[in-house]
This record gives sequence, structure tokens and C-alpha cells, in this order.
Amino acid sequence: MEFLQKNLIYFIPLLGLIGIIVMAIKSAWVNKQDAGDAKMQELAGYIADGAMAFLKAEWRVLSIFVVFTAALLAYSGNVHEVNGVALHSSWIIAIAFIIGAVFSATAGYIGMKAATKANVRTTQAARTSLSKALKVSFTGGTVMGLGVAGLAILGLGGLFIVFLKVFNVIEANSTEMRTAIEVLTGFSLGAESIALFARVGGGIYTKAADVGADLVGKVEAGIPEDDVRNPATIADNVGDNVGDVAGMGADLFGSYVATILATMVLGQEIIVEKLNGVAIDQLNGFSPVLLPMVICGLGILFSIVGTWFVRIKGEDSNVQTALNLGNWSSIVLTAIACYFIVMFMLPPHLHLRGVDFTNLDVYYAILVGLVVGTLMSIITEYYTAMGKGPVNSIIQQSGTGHATNIIGGLSVGMKSTVAPILVLAGGIIFSYSFAGLYGVAIAAAGMMATTAMQLAIDAFGPIADNAGGIAEMSQLPPEVRERTDNLDAVGNTTAATGKGFAIASAALTSLALFAAFVGVAGIDAIDIYKAPVLAGLFVGAMIPFIFSALCIAAVGKAAMDMVQEVRRQFREIPGIMEYKAKPEYEKCVAISTKASIREMMLPGAIALLTPIIVGFGLKNVFPAVSSAEILGGLLAGVTVSGVLMGIFQSNAGGAWDNAKKSFEKGVKINGELFYKGSEPHKASVTGDTVGDPFKDTSGPSMNILIKLMSIVSLVIAPYIAVSVVPEMKLSQEIRKEIRVMKTIDANGIEKIDTLKNLLDTISVKR
Repeated sequence: MEFLQKNLIYFIPLLGLIGIIVMAIKSAWVNKQDAGDAKMQELAGYIADGAMAFLKAEWRVLSIFVVFTAALLAYSGNVHEVNGVALHSSWIIAIAFIIGAVFSATAGYIGMKAATKANVRTTQAARTSLSKALKVSFTGGTVMGLGVAGLAILGLGGLFIVFLKVFNVIEANSTEMRTAIEVLTGFSLGAESIALFARVGGGIYTKAADVGADLVGKVEAGIPEDDVRNPATIADNVGDNVGDVAGMGADLFGSYVATILATMVLGQEIIVEKLNGVAIDQLNGFSPVLLPMVICGLGILFSIVGTWFVRIKGEDSNVQTALNLGNWSSIVLTAIACYFIVMFMLPPHLHLRGVDFTNLDVYYAILVGLVVGTLMSIITEYYTAMGKGPVNSIIQQSGTGHATNIIGGLSVGMKSTVAPILVLAGGIIFSYSFAGLYGVAIAAAGMMATTAMQLAIDAFGPIADNAGGIAEMSQLPPEVRERTDNLDAVGNTTAATGKGFAIASAALTSLALFAAFVGVAGIDAIDIYKAPVLAGLFVGAMIPFIFSALCIAAVGKAAMDMVQEVRRQFREIPGIMEYKAKPEYEKCVAISTKASIREMMLPGAIALLTPIIVGFGLKNVFPAVSSAEILGGLLAGVTVSGVLMGIFQSNAGGAWDNAKKSFEKGVKINGELFYKGSEPHKASVTGDTVGDPFKDTSGPSMNILIKLMSIVSLVIAPYIAVSVVPEMKLSQEIRKEIRVMKTIDANGIEKIDTLKNLLDTISVKR
């Protein structure tokens, strides 16, 4: 036990390494599976080449951004004082930023590579059985889930150990520790920056191709989805990989890191009581900082165990039930293990910003986070799954045309915000009541602990979608497509629940980051009674709208180019419809690639630059209000508006998509059966087309937007911090130091010897 206590910090990156090793084993298994005949392999090759071409083009642009931003961070890290206030940073933050960016891009690459290997092998497996197809597609998703979580824990845990050595950190509540964590925020900033561009760029790519393929192929030409004659079908399948796989991988990598970091920042403020000069947690006071990394690291192991339960027996087995069983098992295991982890690591009593709580309270907060994540998945599944009331309502409204289908989808999306927001509100209240702001942060960490499993379930969907596309293009027997469609329909729901999970974690994480920002910036509260702060609140609430508008408009522009190209090829290349000529797939791939790279820049710039403009541009503009407080108002507006927009758009798009897919097996509208090709089906295709950018571009980007703006604000907080601390706040901190720094000598007599600590506190606060 003593060995574990002394070396616990070194086990954290080891847990990440275990995840990567298991990922490599599963990746090797996928690669060994049969890839089908020559035609299937040729089509899969087109998809893999297109996906890699996009990533290379994106990386070329983002490498310039990374180098430029790293240079700015290195310069700012050498500034050690602003307005007489000491800063706790270092030029090493630039290195952390670059590593975070590289790891985030690598996480997306691992997912994309695994998906483009698993898609054709899932198609081949579907020629045998549904069970084999699920095993191949889910294992491909597991590669991505373990790769993302493993890289995050390995990178964050490894860097933290390095920074403790570099900055000679001895005590958790020290200036050196603040410097180490401040520099570590660079890792999260790099991860979230790449995640935003990957998510937005990938989303624009996939939806431009999807909309173009649907409007001309299915609606105008009347050919099936993923028909080999459609010039945009390869670009559409490439989009599934670069958007829903590489984009989602980078997205959840950033979320994972940001959640852990926010908890660490607040944990560093907790002062662990000492007995005879030794912290009673036996971890030298580091336990509140290390706890989120340990929980998420062990979550990787429980996610691996959860994958063992994802099994089905026959063709009539319920795939969704199998996935739910794996997910719930990993959550239950995490809940049980967290009790022992928390009791082992944390001292009995803790204190943060005027709130006293116990280690058991922290465990209850973790349980709240797990419950919130589970409820968010259940609610999202209800609003987006086939056969449920919301999707059925859209189907019924498709019977009266395109307009009523659109009205129905918008209504479902708006209604779907009510239950998740109430769950989030309850989660925030309960977790705060248990352990204050640390409780909110650790609840988010508990929710994110099973990210590897969540991401495996999420990534399985695009793999199954690609498998169906390859089956259609290869003109395989109908039963193959039926099996892949079964997986794809479930995949649509799991993708939607994954987005609900991501936005829920973003809401809790953003509140924790917001609390960390307030502490670092030296402000006590965000007073919206002050006009500039209220103005910042309104501007912040507007940002998700303009961000979404830019993303949706980008999809619209690229889709128009795609439609024109597909129409041209149908018109100018004779023999396409008769299978006598091969379409020019590469031209459609090029259209999506160029459009996505071009259009992703402005939304990304808004997220990155707005906090900087407000924080530095409004500094000293209003004598009675600091720019830090105005920026706090901006963040509050972005968070609330962004969470609502994210839930609304993701759920509306998911419901529209499954309403369209329901026609493949036939639906009853007013007692009459309708199938693909009918007028109600065409109305559902229109709804799905509108929902595509909602659910795959702007909607899922909301959670990155609100976290990235919070992280940027946290990074610049020391440079815009309030320089004068109110006397009452200072006296509270002094009293806290006196209370916790008492010691007992060898004769059992209490002694209070805190003069040095008292002076240190005064100098730090001033």
C-alpha cells in the first residue's frame, strides 16, 4: 500500500499505455479479417485515399496555425508580471500546446485509419452473419475509443510528471504547482483547437457530399443511396470517416483532457490538512489534483471490460441492447471502483472557496455525474431512435409534404432540450451541494471516465454506414445490405446519444473551467447588473448562433457546388446510368476537401479570438468594471446558449435521419403503407437533408466551442486579472491558512506556526 501511495502518479500514464496496447491488439485483429473481393477492396481504397487526402490537406493548414500560436504562447510565457501582479507561467506552455495539438490530430487519425480498415471487412462479415458484422464494426470503433482515451491519459499524466520535475513542485498549494498547471493548460488548448477545426472541417466535408449525393441521386435520379453510379457517393463515404470518426475522435479527446484539467485546477486550490508536517492524504496534498486522472485512467480498464459484453447471438438479436449492456456495465464498474479510489486517496475533510465537504461527498458527486451521463444518453435515444414517439411524429407529418416534415423536425429538436437541461440543472445543483465547485468538476470527470466505451459505440455507426455503402456499390445480395442497414440504423441513434453525452460533459466541464477562470482572474462574482457585463452576456449568447450560421452556410455553399458537379457528370458522361462508364469520383472528393478547408477558418477564428479581443481590448475601458468580469459574462452567455443549440440541432438532425430510414422497411401513415420512393419518403429526404448540417456540423461543434472559449479565457486570465483583492477576501484566506496549518509536536501539544505561510499567502493574493 505504501508503495502504491508513493508511486501512484506513475501509474496514471501506465493506464493510458495499457489502453494503447489493447488498441494495437484489436487493430491487428481487424486487419486480419477478410477484406472481400477485388471490387470491394477497390472501393474501400477510394474511401481510404480520400480520407487521408483530406487529413493531409487539413494538417498542412493547421500546422501553420499551431506554429504561430505556439510562438505567441512562448512569448507570453516569458512575461512574469502585469500591473504589479506576478504571473505563473513559462515558455514551456508552447511545447505543451504543440504536444496537445499533435496528440489530438493523432487521435483523429487513429480513428480514421481504423474505420477505413473496418468498413470493408464489416461488409464482408455481413455476408456471413449479423453477429460477425457487429463484432468487426464494434472492434473497429473500440480501436478509436481506446486510442483516444489512452493518448489523453498518457499525454496528460506524462506531461504532469515532467512539469512537476521541471518546476520543482514539492507542495500542491504552492506557486510552483500553479505554474505547472498553468503550463499544462497549453496541452488542453492545443487539443481543443485541433478538435474544433477537425470537427467543423470534417462536418462541412461530410455534409456537403451527403447533401449533394442525396438531392441529385435519390431525389432527382431516383437511384438508391450509395449507388455506385452516383459521382458523390465516394465523397459521401469519405465524409463519414473524416467527420463522424476523425472529427469525433479529436472532439472527445479535447473534451476528455479539458474535463480532467478543469478538475485539477480546482483541486490545486484545496488545502489538505497536515499532521506533524505531513499531509494526511499520504500523497503530499496532491490527492485532489491526481484524483480525476486516476478515475479516467481506470475508466479505460472498465471500458475494455465493457466491450466484452457487446455480443449478439442471431439475426433477430437487438443490436442496441447489446451496446447498452456494454455501456452500462462499464458505468457500473466505474461507480463501484470510484468509492474505493476516493476513500483511498482523499482525506476525510476538504475545503474549497468557503465550502467544507468530505471524501464521501466527493464520491456522491461522481455518482451524480455518472447518472447525468446515463440519463442524457437515454433521453437522446428516446428523441432520435426509430420506433419512438418523436421520430414517428415526423414520419406522420411527412404524409402531408416537405414543409410539415420540416416543422415536425424543428418541433422535436426544440422539445428535446427540456429534459436534458433539467437533468443538467439537477446535476449541477446536486454535485455542487455535495462538494462545491470541485463536486461539479469531479462529476464531469466521472461522466467522462468511460469515454473509451462511449466512443467505441459512437464510432461503430460510421463504420456500419460505410459498410452499407460498400455493399450497395458492390451490388452484393440484399441480405448483406439488410444486415448493414440494421447496424447503421442503430449507429444513427448511438451517434446522437454520443453527441448528447458530449454536450452534457461540456456543460459541466465549462462550469468547472468557468470557476477556475474566476479564481485565476481574481474576481468574486459576475454581476449582470453592471451594463458592460450584461452586454457581454448578450454577445456571448449570440456567438453560437453566428457560429452555427457560418457552419450551415458553408455546407450549403459546398453542397451547391457538389450538386452542380453531379448533374454535370450525369449529363456529360454517357453510360453512367447503365453502368457502362465510371463516374469521376475524385472531382467530388476535391470539391468537399477544398470547401471544408476554406470554410472552417472563420468559425474557428471566432472561438479563438473573441475571448482575447474582449479580455485585452476592453481592459481599463470601463473604470468600474474589469475586462475579466465582462469576459465572464461572455462565457456565461456562450455556455448557456451553446448547450441549448447543441442539444436542439443534434437531436433534430438525428430524428430527421431516422424518420427517413424508417421508410426502408415501410411505415404506416393514416393506415396506408409507404416505402422508399413514395412522396412521404421524398419529404423525409428533404428533412434529413436539412438536418444533416444540424447533427453533423454545427450541432456537435457547440460543445467544443464553449470549452475552447473557456480554455482560452483561462490561459489569458493571469494577464487580465484584477490587481487589487478586496480586504475581506484576503482576510478569509489568511484565516483559512491559520486554521489548517496547525501541527502537533512530539509531546502531543498543538502548535500554530504559520507566519511564513501567512506571509506567502498575502504576497500571492496581492
